[in-house]
Amino acid sequence: MLSYFSVTFLRTPRAFFLGACSLFVLGAILFHSVQPTHAATAREIDVSVDVALEKFHEHVKGGEEFLKTAKGVLVFPRVLKAGFGFGGEYGEGALRIDGKTVDYYNTAAASFGLQFGAQAKTIVLVFVQQESLDDFRNSSGWEVGADGSVALVTVGAGGSIDSTNIKDPILAFVFGQKGLMYNLTLEGSKYTKLDKKKED
Repeated sequence: MLSYFSVTFLRTPRAFFLGACSLFVLGAILFHSVQPTHAATAREIDVSVDVALEKFHEHVKGGEEFLKTAKGVLVFPRVLKAGFGFGGEYGEGALRIDGKTVDYYNTAAASFGLQFGAQAKTIVLVFVQQESLDDFRNSSGWEVGADGSVALVTVGAGGSIDSTNIKDPILAFVFGQKGLMYNLTLEGSKYTKLDKKKED
């Protein structure tokens, strides 16, 4: 049955069109499902950020000292990516300056290509320069690639930070349950400020 469908899908333009539409609709549904069914409160986000930063210190040797020199740190504790052909990702987090939350943001991105299933990750963006932090905070919607570049930091021998990208204005650490993740990109990810109050 599968082989018959595959042959029909390839040889019949109408079937190909319907199949493409089905993938698009399914991708849209999955992208929508990535977003939370209820918005997290400011308190919930802050607690999750605390946990995420603890994991950051575990995975990145010298991470605590590194964050102390940052002008700002944007943490997304759980960014969920899901898709089948077409997909997307979504997560909510907090921007901290001098260890205190100043704003809340969400991150969203669409993705295309061969993909299936769901994947969760934690993203920590470190603003090394004050100018890049100011530009980010003054924007109505900041997109990686269009409004600025973000360098993905890796860990070298012994688990210490690879200093190759330290001179970049914005650095990114992405990790999952097994540690830092590689061979990925944040290109096209958009960050938007959320209207949340700390007393929630």
